[in-house]
Amino acid sequence: MSLTHVDAAGNARMVDVSGKDVTARSACATGRVLLATQAVAALRDGTVPKGDALAVARIAGITGAKKTPDLVPLCHPIGLHGVTVDLAVTDAGVSITAVARTADRTGVEMEALTAVSVAGLALIDMIKAIDPGATITDIRVEWKEGGKTGRWERAT
Repeated sequence: MSLTHVDAAGNARMVDVSGKDVTARSACATGRVLLATQAVAALRDGTVPKGDALAVARIAGITGAKKTPDLVPLCHPIGLHGVTVDLAVTDAGVSITAVARTADRTGVEMEALTAVSVAGLALIDMIKAIDPGATITDIRVEWKEGGKTGRWERAT
């Protein structure tokens, strides 16, 4: 088996995607931030001391998606055409869903995953005074589509 991100000498390399077709591509990632009951209550009643934690997390997630190639060394810089980050307060914490879209030569799974990760980090930063034990968990790709392989969806 040949490794796509390793050259003949065993050195890490960025894969050359110049020969691939430009196609519409999208990916969805999800994750959760587990929170103490008092942190969930503060989010629900708008009493987080630092302000609107969900709005900050949403913007941070979008910004994170745009910065993915700066954070993940072998990730291609691509033109993102759309990123949505949705946060839902639950009894256990906050569920995060990010969808990234492009028309390019490579997929956007890493951008969607980064959006969820950075949104979770920003949420923890906003809520840490109330819940220093907040935990980011279960970050994963749910589905992706486009390119040569078409649609892939996580089995439930």
